[in-house]
Amino acid sequence: MAGNSQRRGRRLTPKAGAPKGSGGKNKDALAGRGRTLPADERPWHKAYSGTEKLPQRTAWKQDKERRAAAEEGRAPKIGQPGSKDTTWGRGGGRGTPTGSGRGTGGRGARPTGRGGPRVAPGRKSNPSKDTPELLVGRNPVLESLRAQVPATALYTAQGIDADDRVNEIVRTAADRGIAILEISRAELDRMTGGVLHQGIGLQVPAFAYEPFEDLVAAALEQAAPLLVALDGVTDPRNLGAVIRSAAAFGAQGVFVPERRAAGITATAWRTSAGAAARVPVAQVTNLTRSLKACQDAGFLVVGLDADGETDLYDLEAAVGPLVVVVGSEGRGLSRLVGETCDLTVSIPMVSDVESLNASVAAAVTLAEVARRRAAEG
Repeated sequence: MAGNSQRRGRRLTPKAGAPKGSGGKNKDALAGRGRTLPADERPWHKAYSGTEKLPQRTAWKQDKERRAAAEEGRAPKIGQPGSKDTTWGRGGGRGTPTGSGRGTGGRGARPTGRGGPRVAPGRKSNPSKDTPELLVGRNPVLESLRAQVPATALYTAQGIDADDRVNEIVRTAADRGIAILEISRAELDRMTGGVLHQGIGLQVPAFAYEPFEDLVAAALEQAAPLLVALDGVTDPRNLGAVIRSAAAFGAQGVFVPERRAAGITATAWRTSAGAAARVPVAQVTNLTRSLKACQDAGFLVVGLDADGETDLYDLEAAVGPLVVVVGSEGRGLSRLVGETCDLTVSIPMVSDVESLNASVAAAVTLAEVARRRAAEG
């Protein structure tokens, strides 16, 4: 037969046509995420100039920039709060943009009748750093109440085994006028995300960090100044454990980097067993620059390093003003921080263990510093 109609493997169905569109199903996924907000519209930037209430963290950044500018004799690079309208649906009828063609419910529309800093379409707003946290555990809660940490509510699980600590917690909270709420254990589990809470939880504001300059000044007022710096420690449990050791061995404060490092969270609070309420903690923008500031103030900066040049038990300078720098869990001290340290110290070990956990190394070092200072005293 003529042609190829009888060939093997011939196509029996028509070829596929042109690719079909998504029909709108995935259209939103292909849309752009909108413009990036300028610095003066970002609530957590020091250049923020919005009309909404200035976040505490932003106010602190702006005040810090003012001080730095005054010292350097230049104009501060900060925003002018209240000078730029960053709300939608208030005062100016800015709730619905023109030209979107999709009405107030479309993707291009901005919400109306809602306050708060505006967010670019398609972008999620970051949770506020000023939101309350829930401290859990009987020791952390008790220590926080003893230290007069501000609190808004105390949660107790139904049927809790009330020991002396629980009785003191409830009594102290009642004396301070803190709301005491009895909830089910399942509800407390949900609120804490499954963290071991021992049937008790205290709602507190976000942790208030100490200004670094005040931390250094307060330490220098003591007979034996001692500070602890953490270089990139990202586990809040290690941070909490270091703060607990700092409190136990007489350190006057701890400072950590703002970025790529753990901050004071509920986990750090719990691990510190409430010591975070007694030991000031500061966040610094640049750890290397802060260590140099400590050196200028008269501190000797000592970094912990497995290959350190000085044995911990030979650290005679421990009796003077001292900053102990603890490296991160994995890589230890960063290059710049290691170069900034006046000397590096190693902890002698008799086994083949390569290194100690960051918080354990800090505890061993602080204990040796405290021992040597006691012997000198």
